[in-house]
Amino acid sequence: MRDPRQKKLAGILVDYSTRVRAGDIVFLRYGEGTPPEFVREIQARCLERGARYVRLDFVDSDLSRDYLRLASPAALKYFPRFELEFMKEVDVFIGVGAPLNSRVFAGIPGKVLAARSRLLRPIQDERVSRTRWVVTRYPTQGQAQEAGMSFSDFEEFYFRACNIDWARIRVKQAALARLLGRARHCRISAPDTDLSFSLEGMPAVSCHGERNMPDGEVFTAPVVGTVEGHIRFNTICDCAGQRVTNPRFEFRKGRVVKAEAEGGQSELDAVLATDSGARVPGEFSFGLNRRLTRPLGSTLFDEKIAGSIHLALGSAYEDCDNGNRSAIHWDMVRLMRDGEVYLDGKLVQRRGRFLPEKLRALNRN
Repeated sequence: MRDPRQKKLAGILVDYSTRVRAGDIVFLRYGEGTPPEFVREIQARCLERGARYVRLDFVDSDLSRDYLRLASPAALKYFPRFELEFMKEVDVFIGVGAPLNSRVFAGIPGKVLAARSRLLRPIQDERVSRTRWVVTRYPTQGQAQEAGMSFSDFEEFYFRACNIDWARIRVKQAALARLLGRARHCRISAPDTDLSFSLEGMPAVSCHGERNMPDGEVFTAPVVGTVEGHIRFNTICDCAGQRVTNPRFEFRKGRVVKAEAEGGQSELDAVLATDSGARVPGEFSFGLNRRLTRPLGSTLFDEKIAGSIHLALGSAYEDCDNGNRSAIHWDMVRLMRDGEVYLDGKLVQRRGRFLPEKLRALNRN
């Protein structure tokens, strides 16, 4: 039986997020937990819109893990140039992650994952900078278990956070994008957190369903070299399957100089050792999706929680580029129910709620 929620989301991904049109080459990558019916809905919608070609790319996480575990050093260093060449032909990329086991890569050494990320970075850069792309993470039993929810409840939670009027959200978030884009300085204050940085000359970008699904954030980037102080994140922070619990960072002259975590210290150290840019922030953002109410341990969801902020170590995005480059982009989320955010010395958010009149609509559904 066809699920109308799948059909609606497929329409959003194809018609709104990626705007598939006649002649497009579409790359549809999906994980092992993705229902065939959902893949069929996306493919059909792409072809109805006139796509010239739809490549279906099935990814099995267990097989990917086996490759990393069994491959020789030469195999791990092989760069699949043909994948880069194909990506140069792609107009639209739609990625549907659906891990049956969200910790499938837990046994793989962090240095192996980091090296692989560095190797494949040119393919990701080509996708991010040149295609019309969107990624989502379809519900699975494993994700529901991680979230402490039944599968049916988690599935409903997912569709409620995705199947909304994103054009309306774009309008709603515009005021914050304007304010953040004009700001020159930011300070974050909370228990075990006092962090400040310059935003001088940096734009702000509203994210409203065009790249991530679910979505709902406004982001900018700290000026390189200006981040000072310390911050304690209060969620599980996932990076390429490496889970770090409540990490704490100290910054001096824009770089992490000390890092510790309540869980996953070795994984944290491995991520920071990826390259020089891995210790430098490339993004700062406000989470704004009011249908996401609590952390799940999945970055794609948690970074959008209304009343949260996140800071990303690693590469900046092209549309808000502070110049930092890295093989990683690691978003770490802090719920601000016990904190405050100041822009240019003015308090704009307290305990996760915006105070300026022009931003108060973001406090409501």
